[in-house]
Amino acid sequence: MSAPARRPTGQDASRPNPLVVCEAVSREYGAGTARVAAVREVSCAVGSATRIALTGRSGSGKSTLLHLMAGLDTPSAGTISWPGLGGAPNGQPGSVGFIFQGPSLLPDLTAFRNIALPRLFGGHSPGHAALSAAEALRRLGIEDLSDALPDQLSSGQAQRVAIARALASRPRLILADEPTGRLDAATGAQVITALLDVADEIDAGLVVATHDPAVAVRLTGSWQMTDGRLAVTSRGPDQSEERS
Repeated sequence: MSAPARRPTGQDASRPNPLVVCEAVSREYGAGTARVAAVREVSCAVGSATRIALTGRSGSGKSTLLHLMAGLDTPSAGTISWPGLGGAPNGQPGSVGFIFQGPSLLPDLTAFRNIALPRLFGGHSPGHAALSAAEALRRLGIEDLSDALPDQLSSGQAQRVAIARALASRPRLILADEPTGRLDAATGAQVITALLDVADEIDAGLVVATHDPAVAVRLTGSWQMTDGRLAVTSRGPDQSEERS
């Protein structure tokens, strides 16, 4: 298990600026007897070559850790830095692509507009945003869903649109929370292929929280969360060894 004195795990040591670094990070919710420790003293780093399967039971802290890495939540203790992302996730708009576990599409926008919107917010022209959205739809094999509203989509279709939205910005860091949880095996395999292909093309870091062994085996490294603590259970070529 990781501890404050240990070197962050998972960093590609050959690259001087990892995308995100967690140092002895903890996250607690509530107070007094109702206090819950979701993440406990986690130290880790993600570089552009990192391909990590983040495993663990429901409630073990996987989602909380991903939210912390994305800058969507703030640690109760410890520090998080983003040296490879301009110092913060918003230092480079679109630099983090986050795939949520639950529904996340805007209900009044078509699939195409849901995918294009973050590019527009990031300052890109409508034409560039449209090209990015079309490419993301093609990559996920869902061009036929372009004009559909979220309430016209199945849960699996909506998840693929959400994944296309995360990939359209070609982010430096991709964080996916159970991206295949609502998909059948064949579609899930297609989604993981798309995530890996995009990560390879743009040299992005990739962390996928998953319960599915068929997903985990396709990533080169494995981290396991247990009661809020992080452990490296296997080590690929892009992961640094834990040292005391």
